Amino acid sequence: MKLRSERLPPACSAQPAPEGPENCSRAALFAKAEELLAKRTAGGDPLARFLKGQLYYEEGLYEEALIQFEKIKDTDFQGMYQLGVMHYDGLGTKEDPEKGVAYMKKILNSDSPKARHLKFAAAYNLGRAYYEGCGVKQSTEEAERLWLIAADHGNPKASVKAQSTLGLLYSASVLKDLKKAFFWHSEACGNGNLESQGALGVMYLYGQGVCRNTKAALKCLREAAERGNIYAQGHLVEYYYSRKFYSTAAAVAKRITENDDIDVLAKTTDCLPTYVAKGVAMAAFYLARCLQLGLGVQQDQAAAKKYYSKACLLDPAVAADLELAANLGRI
Repeated sequence: MKLRSERLPPACSAQPAPEGPENCSRAALFAKAEELLAKRTAGGDPLARFLKGQLYYEEGLYEEALIQFEKIKDTDFQGMYQLGVMHYDGLGTKEDPEKGVAYMKKILNSDSPKARHLKFAAAYNLGRAYYEGCGVKQSTEEAERLWLIAADHGNPKASVKAQSTLGLLYSASVLKDLKKAFFWHSEACGNGNLESQGALGVMYLYGQGVCRNTKAALKCLREAAERGNIYAQGHLVEYYYSRKFYSTAAAVAKRITENDDIDVLAKTTDCLPTYVAKGVAMAAFYLARCLQLGLGVQQDQAAAKKYYSKACLLDPAVAADLELAANLGRI
């Protein structure tokens, strides 16, 4: 399970947004913001250099952002936080997880009021480091401990990403406990997490950690799917196919498989690439099955072969499980 860093808390990542005509280009707005921040920096505004670094960061200009954050790392915890993320993930610099971990530990252990709002996010990122064994010795137990701190009993102002990640941790690891998984996905979903909303739908659908409830499952899956959760969309395809709504299953699957750039989809939805790939793989397999057997669509063996191959490439384990189910006559 490849995780992503926690973004800087939104309330702290605001940058000046100069007003302009509605048709003003993004490039023009960026140039205007850059000019404004240069003036504020020259005027001695202590926040201006951080905002300039954040402007570059959000535009993907990581090398320029790194320069700005390096200049303020000893006086600005937000700049220090972003440096931690950038060194850990190799954004604008060579990956250096040890340095990224050091920055996050400094934030978590600080007594400064200026670091307080970053502590939950820093704890999440440290938990990620221990889970992945990058920059520190791998320890799932230490990752769990830090994520529980970051999740803060479901506090909506804490790390919602930690709450969702605990749901995933308790679903498929040596710490597997589906009741705990359901609890944490419920907390994260209630706090707006899209990944957990889809996961809750699956848990309701199959009675994992909770009594099976098809009505609640479809509500979660459809709402998550509408918000862009590919994993939820894949499970809806499976549900429609199992109910013999073949034309609906094929149509939904076709839409899902039209965009298989997993990294872009994951970034856009803030969902894990692993689960995005699983969702597209499920859709591709069921579309292939419909095409092979002529269920809800015109039979097309060549197209079926193409989609079977796509499913295998995206997630071999998902494709193998579904192939076994097909061979046993279950689908």
